[in-house]
Parts: sequence; structure tokens; C-alpha cells
Amino acid sequence: MTTETVSSNPTPAEARRGLGRVTLEVRQRMPAWKHGLILALSLSCGLAIGVAVLWASGVAPKGIYEEFVLYTFFNAKGLANVLVECTPLILVGLSAAMAFRVQFWNIGLEGQLILGGMGAAFFALNDIGPPETRLALMLIGGLAGGALWTVIPLLLKLKLNVNEIISTLLLNYVAFQLLQDRLYGAWQDPDRFPHSPQLESVERLPRIGFGDVDSGIWVALAAGIVVWWLIQRARIGLFMTFVGSNARMSKAIGLPVTAVVAGSVLLSGALSGLAGFVVVAGQEYRLTTTFSGGYLFSGIVIAFLARNNPLAAVVVAFLLGGLYVGGQSIQIFYNLPAGVIDLLQAIIVMSVTASELFVRYRIIWRRA
Repeated sequence: MTTETVSSNPTPAEARRGLGRVTLEVRQRMPAWKHGLILALSLSCGLAIGVAVLWASGVAPKGIYEEFVLYTFFNAKGLANVLVECTPLILVGLSAAMAFRVQFWNIGLEGQLILGGMGAAFFALNDIGPPETRLALMLIGGLAGGALWTVIPLLLKLKLNVNEIISTLLLNYVAFQLLQDRLYGAWQDPDRFPHSPQLESVERLPRIGFGDVDSGIWVALAAGIVVWWLIQRARIGLFMTFVGSNARMSKAIGLPVTAVVAGSVLLSGALSGLAGFVVVAGQEYRLTTTFSGGYLFSGIVIAFLARNNPLAAVVVAFLLGGLYVGGQSIQIFYNLPAGVIDLLQAIIVMSVTASELFVRYRIIWRRA
């Protein structure tokens, strides 16, 4: 009697059968409609997960729709709150986009915003200039404060090749300590601690007549138009594109790489400083220890999602402002922990951010 041995090793033909493999192929270009579709699907996915989280927390889907959609975007008070929220977001988003376009990773938006607010407050708290020109001087102080706070990391990058991510990030802490020094010292309000004295009426941005929206929204929109013109219509925009793509090649063909990088970074800081002026003169009406919180993360997210496009940055800032307002509303109305709302916002932002994978790459499945 013979015994047949059955081999457990697959034959070559069997070995070739399997689930296959997934490869990523860089897209050369993508139609606008497909890009929009990917973003919409990613947003829908994030919203679906967010709804599930809120539902598990005891919020009915109807309540989510009412707070995040109806109240936030289709109610006059809610829309006004969104415009107030998105005003500084537009400016920090533009700020990040300007620096990122030339491959300068400006992570010091909060520090530049703080110095901008302090620069604006300097003119107000010391009553510098006639009252009718006080706001204009404060605006200049905000621009100058933010721009000057980028000089140190800019010089370190250009002269010593110091990583700007580290230098700009660390300068955020230095700026906060300078703010603390002023608020616990010469600029301290004896009645409210630790805050500066309130600004006078001539030092506040006037309301536009729609809820609490101040004229800072016009400043932000004007900044968006100026940045768009610089990038799309001015020669410097073309130079920025070349420098951002390949700085060495740009230098080899004779472009003023150092001047382009320096100008872009200084403008980036000035825009963050302008955001500080808008917050101080249009929303807080004083310097506080918390007036700059959260804008670093928001500015980077806006620039990334807008792909450094100034007009897209304005739209993304508006939608992000709506997300923040809707989250605050639903937190108060349903008495939810702040952590649940932070988680919801993070889920939606991460879902939209993840769509960049499908925008940049084509996913191909090949059978083995």
C-alpha cells in the first residue's frame, strides 16, 4: 500500500492568486469637480462620525442639524457670530499661506499676533497721536509688531540656516512672557486683573450694524484681496511660486531668492499682527492673557486646506468659524463637556485634511 503525501505549499499558480496590492500614483492634475467631490465626501464622512459621537453623548440628530446648520448659517445672530469668529481666522490663514508658499514654515503665528496686539495697544494705552488718527496708528502698530517678530527667525534662517519651525515656535513663548510682563506690570488695569485698561471709544473698530460684527471684517477681506493680487497678478507672486518650488534653481536663474523669502515672511508676520489688532480693537477692547489662544492651529489648518490660495483661505476660515460657533452653541445648549466638542471639531478637520491623500495620489489596486 502506497501513501501519497499532499504538499501544503501552494503551487506557483496558486501563489499568484491573492488579494493583490495597493499602490499610490502621483496625480499630474485633477479636474476641479473631482477635487470638490473628494472634499465633499471627506466632509460628509467627518460629519457622519461627528453625528455618531454627539448621538452617543445624548444629542438627537435633529438638534445637531438645528445648531450646526440652521442656527449657525441661517440665523442672523448665528451668522453674525460666525463673521466675528472668522475675521481673525482669515488673517492668520493668509499669514500662514504667505510664508508656506516660499517653504518657510512659520509656526509663530500666535507670537506675531500677540506682538501685533501689543503694538496696537501701545498707541492706545499711551494716548499717542490725535484721537481721530488713533485707530490708524494702532493698525500700523499691529502690522509693525507682527512683522518685527519674524525678523529674528528670518535672519537665523537666512544667515545660519536655523530651522524656522523651532525658532518661530519658541518665540511664541517669549511673546507670551512679554505680554504677561506688561499685563502684570505697566499696563495692568487696577480694577480687572490681569487685563489692560479698556480702550476708549475712538480706539475701537466701529460696528457695521449686523450683530456684533465690527469693521475688522472689511480689514480681513481687504487683506485677502491684496494678498490675492500679490500672488496672482504681481511679479512677486510668480517669484514666490518659483522659489517655493525650487529655491536653488531660482537662485541659479537669477531670481532674488533672499528678497522674495524675506518679503513673504515679513508680510506673513504683518498679517498675524493685523489679526492681533483686529482682536484687540474690534472684539476684546483690551489686552488679555488669552486673546491669542488657538490661532496657531487654526491658521495652519486654513492654509493647508486652502492649499495656500488666498481666496480659498477666506472661504475655509468662514467655514471653520462656523464650526467653532456651532460647537460652542451645542455645548452650551446641551451642557456637553468641552472635550466632546473639541473631539468633534478635530474629527471633521482631520477628515477634510485626510482628503489630501486622494487629491494628490491615485489609489490603484493591482492583482498579484
